[in-house]
Amino acid sequence: MSTDWRAEVEQRREQKDRYFGENPRSPIPDGEQASFDGLNYYPLDEQYRFELPLHEHDDKERLTVATSTDGEQEYVRWGEFRFAVGVEEVTLQAYKSDSEDDRLWVPFRDATSGDETYGAGRYLDLERETHRTADGDWLLDFNEAYNPTCAYSDRYECPLPPMENWLDVAIEAGEKSYQTNE
Repeated sequence: MSTDWRAEVEQRREQKDRYFGENPRSPIPDGEQASFDGLNYYPLDEQYRFELPLHEHDDKERLTVATSTDGEQEYVRWGEFRFAVGVEEVTLQAYKSDSEDDRLWVPFRDATSGDETYGAGRYLDLERETHRTADGDWLLDFNEAYNPTCAYSDRYECPLPPMENWLDVAIEAGEKSYQTNE
């Protein structure tokens, strides 16, 4: 894992902004793409970066998750991360789309949802190659939190964060609401 995490996160943000503003497959609606000048993010903040063990569940239960279009998707509840945000102890479940997947999906809502951030919640994707430390912990970096595609257009179906991942604390890191761009 690189020690220059700030530059890496900034570079990924710039690449995403370019893609959203220029690519025909962008989730930004066609009528808004020409005037798109980038997404709105919280400033990078090291206090929202955690190196944590994944407490893997012995019984990996399947979970049906509701979607933004009243559909459903299946996930496997793989494990959980336990950490403190300020003085508040929190737990977030990590899911996989299937047991063979090396990527963990960590959807969440927090006290900023519906105010400064997308109301339905945000996501973190943790890739084994880029989010595992040498000692086997996972890097849970909320500076990388992003909105699902349905935040930009209702033509997308997005899984909604399960209630077990609704946090009472504010996670003032990552992507803000698309509507707050000016």
